[in-house]
Amino acid sequence: MSPTSIVNAVWRQLPFFIWLVALWMLLWGQFTPLSLLTGLAVAIVVTRVFRLPPVELSGRVSLWWGLVFVLEFLVALVRGSLTVAWQVLDWRRQPGTAIIAVPMVTDDDLIMTHVAVTASLIPGSLIVDIDRDRRVLYLHIIGVRDMAGVEEQRRSVQHWEERIVRAVGSRAQVDAVRAAKTRRATERTARP
Repeated sequence: MSPTSIVNAVWRQLPFFIWLVALWMLLWGQFTPLSLLTGLAVAIVVTRVFRLPPVELSGRVSLWWGLVFVLEFLVALVRGSLTVAWQVLDWRRQPGTAIIAVPMVTDDDLIMTHVAVTASLIPGSLIVDIDRDRRVLYLHIIGVRDMAGVEEQRRSVQHWEERIVRAVGSRAQVDAVRAAKTRRATERTARP
């Protein structure tokens, strides 16, 4: 390997290496020089022992859309928590449940993982399966009573995909998500 290709490989994996060190420090709840050094040691062992194929990043990060994503996520987290709490306390009726299939626009593993984790972290939904080949997420959701509720949940997950792609996706992925959003809006207005 040439020195340039080694530098490029290290540069591509640097965010994951830093994430491993940060995760180690978060797990121990300490931000000390010792936890930094042990986090570095653990990250080196993990990346050397468990060799995974490199994840190709788009190289594009939009801080604005990242901030929008985080703020919307926090609002959805609070709203989901309150909704689920109300469903538990409302003894008059049982919340409806469903397993829904949500087609994704992007076929990027990292984006699909982010969307799946985001959807699972919001109370009221949980990922039960991912069909990577067909780009479909399957979710178990609570609090739906009819097909309109199912469609609302499906649009919600597709909205998270859009936000994540706008924050960290490539230009081609952003264009594909925009086109899919326009197509879905056209289909919704064309229905009687």
